Amino acid sequence: MIPPRGSDHAIHPFSPRPSRPDFRWPGGKRVAAYILLHIEHTEIAPPEGTHRDPRFRGAFFTGTPDWHTYSYRDYGNRIGAWRILDLLDALKLRASVAVNLLAARRHPELITACAARDFEPVAHGISASRMVTSRMTEAEERAHIAEACEGLAAIWPGATGWLGQDHGATERSTRLLAEAGFGYSLDWANDDEPYLHGTGLLAMPPPAEWDDVQTLWLRRVPVTRWPGLVRDALDRLLAEPRGGRVLGIGVHPWMLGAPHRIRYLREALEDLTSRDGLHIATAGELADQARQALNAAAGEEATARTASPSRNTR
Repeated sequence: MIPPRGSDHAIHPFSPRPSRPDFRWPGGKRVAAYILLHIEHTEIAPPEGTHRDPRFRGAFFTGTPDWHTYSYRDYGNRIGAWRILDLLDALKLRASVAVNLLAARRHPELITACAARDFEPVAHGISASRMVTSRMTEAEERAHIAEACEGLAAIWPGATGWLGQDHGATERSTRLLAEAGFGYSLDWANDDEPYLHGTGLLAMPPPAEWDDVQTLWLRRVPVTRWPGLVRDALDRLLAEPRGGRVLGIGVHPWMLGAPHRIRYLREALEDLTSRDGLHIATAGELADQARQALNAAAGEEATARTASPSRNTR
């Protein structure tokens, strides 16, 4: 059934900003930020019947096997990730790491390096070549989530959040993720603030416009403009009086880890660390803090309704 207002689905109720509680992050800060580092494996020849994002096509050739796309992604795991880890070390920044199962299995050296830095895992499906799509049955989607969740937990435990490969999802996804034990997802780009789906799964604002692949590769925005996009967003969010805002920065090692692009990531992250009014944490930490604030606000609202005198004159 289509809800009577706002959304054209029943995954969560439509919630315009004025109807929601205004909360603060730790330290009374109104805006929070997190860094989402992607560690992904892309298959040269994905299994028959799987689906990958059709927007990604080789500059000169796309076919099967797709060596061109594979080599780009492989660069990130061989070279770019280490360049980015060096930068995060220099700036004393922690990251959430969106890692797919095949990457966790094939690159233990990267998992060890990230875990040693107290980074936080985010389950990111099985492979960059396998999206969740509506072509899947419910049983197939549940099995996909379970395989990714259980496989990653055996290698790098602690993931409480999910990011669908290329944000692939179905109308069942929020329910299946909640049933699988996830607390939050990074697949809904319709808000600046965390909010709850009907299943209780928390929707954390994903990087979206501040994801390097979305902006630089797919939209062809010049890399020289990327730090300015992050800066402009922070300027605006910090200037607004409302709290509970989140800005995620999505980083793919094969993109911003390249030698001619890393300086622009440094520029954006140095600006991030220079802002006293900004709360920087991992996505999972922010999700926990947001849930506590939203639950407290809901409790206060319920108490206020109970305490209010009845308007029923009968």
